[in-house]
Amino acid sequence: MVVVANRIRVAAGHEQDFEERFRNRKGLIEKNPGFIRNLILRPVDSEYYSVMTFWESMEHFEAWTKSESFRQAHSGPRPPKEMFSGPNVLEIHEVIMDTDAKKP
Repeated sequence: MVVVANRIRVAAGHEQDFEERFRNRKGLIEKNPGFIRNLILRPVDSEYYSVMTFWESMEHFEAWTKSESFRQAHSGPRPPKEMFSGPNVLEIHEVIMDTDAKKP
């Protein structure tokens, strides 16, 4: 499994607009083979939001980035430049361990 984290610096005063863009997204990623889940994380003490997608493999993620649904998901009006306070940072991680609470 791989986790793709897109860390996005959102300028002060634009947080609600940024979050609303994700609430109103087209929902196309869920239909792609190998997709597991998507998390949007609001920062507690920084400007960086994290958009995290989980994939069965790197090949599944790469296939999505070359797909028509990727192009559609990223089409439409671009957000205003003022919404961001710097460049985003893309990080890709391979999961080497995954633990969770054991439920009775």
